[in-house]
Amino acid sequence: MNWKIKGIKKDKVSITSDWDLINQKLIDGVKIKEVKNVIKGNGLLTEVWRKSWNLDSEPVDQVFQVTLNIGEISDWHVHEYTTDRIFVNSGTIKIVLFDSRENSPTFGLINEFKIGELRPMLVIIPSKVFHAIQNIGDKTASLLNIVDKAYSYEDPDHWRVSIDSVAIPYKFGS
Repeated sequence: MNWKIKGIKKDKVSITSDWDLINQKLIDGVKIKEVKNVIKGNGLLTEVWRKSWNLDSEPVDQVFQVTLNIGEISDWHVHEYTTDRIFVNSGTIKIVLFDSRENSPTFGLINEFKIGELRPMLVIIPSKVFHAIQNIGDKTASLLNIVDKAYSYEDPDHWRVSIDSVAIPYKFGS
């Protein structure tokens, strides 16, 4: 008796036996650093960013926190000069990156990461790479952004396009 039904698809390999992510070529300049929670007698300690990780050589000019309500999605946004370093400190998010840089070796590539307090990861997003964030958890999510250039109130280095823009080949599900 055939147990397969119409439309069935076998999962692709997505992680190693050590639970390392695979099968996702990173956009040029994007770096990720999965970190581990240290269980302590009274809770957890989790490193967020260390210069000695040598992920980039940019300075830290500002650190800010963003919260995102359950199910909410940010607009696609990008910076011309600023490097984002995103770390989720509460909840679970999906962060999607799109390389629109025509001279990039990864032009047109999409990266998708599901990260949060249970699987901590620092995602470094170079300038000119679009990104959007969705809260995929069951509570408000909070993230820290450790940027190399502080937000300029007079001339923001912040560009946006709607989440349903046809210029970016990715559609968020509900």
